[in-house]
Amino acid sequence: MMSPNFPRILLLALSFHALMLQKSEGQFEEWCIADEQTPDDELQRAMDWACGKGGADCSKIQMNQPCYMPNTIRDHASYAFNDYYQKFKHKGATCYFNAAALITDLDPSQHSCKFDYLP
Repeated sequence: MMSPNFPRILLLALSFHALMLQKSEGQFEEWCIADEQTPDDELQRAMDWACGKGGADCSKIQMNQPCYMPNTIRDHASYAFNDYYQKFKHKGATCYFNAAALITDLDPSQHSCKFDYLP
């Protein structure tokens, strides 16, 4: 049988989790990454736009650079989408990329590849 205090405890736990995610300025950390359900060809088109007309800096996903490995379209697209989003979110940019991307509160950085987060 569930305790009558369970809803309060759950609310308290969720509130604590939300506070832990908040930065001191009151902002939540969020990154823009490729949606795992998006086919590679769609990710490639969206990444080409982000790295081209979109203005993302995709130099770190080039060969011999810190974010080249893992060498997958999904990982490279995630880096490009996040770079674009972090640079331009304060100017109204979104993490949409024709439904190829989504927001996460989990830092996608791996090893030497650090994904920027700008409050």
